Amino acid sequence: MSVMARTIDRRRALAGAAGAALLSSLGRSGVASAQGNDDAIFKFVLNLEYLEAEYYLRGTTGEGIGAADLGANPGDVTGGSLVPFATDAVRQFAEELAANELAHVRYYRSELGDDAGDRPTIDLAGGFAAVGEAAGFGQNFNPFTDELNFLLGGMLFEDVGVTGYKGATPLIQDKSRQEDIAGVLAVEAYHMGMARSHLFAAGPTAQQAANAITAARATLNGDPSIEQGIVVDGHANFVPSDDRGIVFSRTPQQVLQIVFLTPETGISQGGFFPDGINGDITST
Repeated sequence: MSVMARTIDRRRALAGAAGAALLSSLGRSGVASAQGNDDAIFKFVLNLEYLEAEYYLRGTTGEGIGAADLGANPGDVTGGSLVPFATDAVRQFAEELAANELAHVRYYRSELGDDAGDRPTIDLAGGFAAVGEAAGFGQNFNPFTDELNFLLGGMLFEDVGVTGYKGATPLIQDKSRQEDIAGVLAVEAYHMGMARSHLFAAGPTAQQAANAITAARATLNGDPSIEQGIVVDGHANFVPSDDRGIVFSRTPQQVLQIVFLTPETGISQGGFFPDGINGDITST
């Protein structure tokens, strides 16, 4: 068997393992029905959409999600401010991202109805300070200081969002909902591609910073082989993918390792979610 064939087989096995891990986590939650399985996934991703929406809204408007979309007892948000955009094109790009992420929050809240979790406590300031330190930017990294840093911060989420949705899509049992999730995945992939291409076009310093963010994320992820920077072997790498040109998958546990900023398993809070998240799937 060739080296490429062995690599493809290994990555197919990893993709299967990702699905098995999610099904296992749902089983541990006691979720038995098809609707229950779908709802468990929706509750999980709603937490991540809250995080992304708060990030982009605060960066483009100076304010977070409105009260009507937060739930009855939302947690507080620390950090985030209006970004002093220097480029109109980047500002418009970020505004579109903010609108998309808010729409995702509203979609999941509508689908879940009374079962939709409130916005959890979110720490943007502390989370990004820790990410910046891990990436070698120092202890005071703030993605809201300029548009380049804002794109760097967004890339942390977008890559994770794409791979997380990739892992979850085949597990959605309601076909209508599965189609919707595939659509959300496509939107997140557009976001990721735009952010990575902007960072690459910004030059060597931005490229090195983006690769440092990716390397820091790899230390948290259970499988570092699914992390790829925007420059690989001296060439542009806008699309992190395997040898078949297929995007990688992440399990919910791997997603939580990144947003909780820990490589450990069995952790239920930390990083961007200091008090944890809401739903049935809540620990690494």
